[in-house]
Order: sequence, then C-alpha cells, then structure tokens
Amino acid sequence: QVQLVESGGGLVQPGGSLTLSCAASGSEFSLFHMGWYRQAPGKVRELVARVNTGGTTNYVDSVRDRFTISRDNAKKMVYLQMNSLKPEDTAVYYCNAKYKWYEYWGRGTQVTVSS
Repeated sequence: QVQLVESGGGLVQPGGSLTLSCAASGSEFSLFHMGWYRQAPGKVRELVARVNTGGTTNYVDSVRDRFTISRDNAKKMVYLQMNSLKPEDTAVYYCNAKYKWYEYWGRGTQVTVSS
C-alpha cells in the first residue's frame, strides 16, 4: 500500500513558477514509476510528466522545456518544478505511482495561473 500526499499548489501569475511536491509513504518506493497528472474543469485527466525507476523522464508536449520532474528515492519524494506558467496550466495536479498492476493516486493540489 502506498499513500501519496501532494503539496505546493496555489495561485501564481502568468510567467511565474511553482514547485509541487509529492510525499509517499509505504515501502518499496524505488520500484514505482512516478508521474504527475492534471485535470482542468470539464476536461479529462492528462499525464503531464513521469519519471521511471531508472530516472528517465517524459513530458507532454505542452509543458516540455517549462516543467521538470524529479524524484528522491531516499526521501520518498517526487517533485514537479513548473516555470513560465500559463493560464492553461490551471488544473488540479495529482501524483501517481505505478508498479505492475498496482496504481495509487494522491488527492491532488490546485494550481491556478491568473493575473
């Protein structure tokens, strides 16, 4: 069993930055592929970025070169550094952990980009 708790969301002006954090509890964190998803009102949840157990990262095209995902296995943490934020980045951001057929979600943290 893995529990995920996100933090770091908030209100930021366009062009600003935020760093989201995801704290994981439970064992074997290093075995999980970790990801950040987001869901805007009226839209489906989409994958934003992911980092696998080997450290390889992938990003959706709309955030590539602006967002950076990272993990710290010793601290059981995953981060999403978000720069040059745009109003279209406004959404609830969710942390996700996957290992074989196991999948876990956090409750999400709201990010609002507005002037």
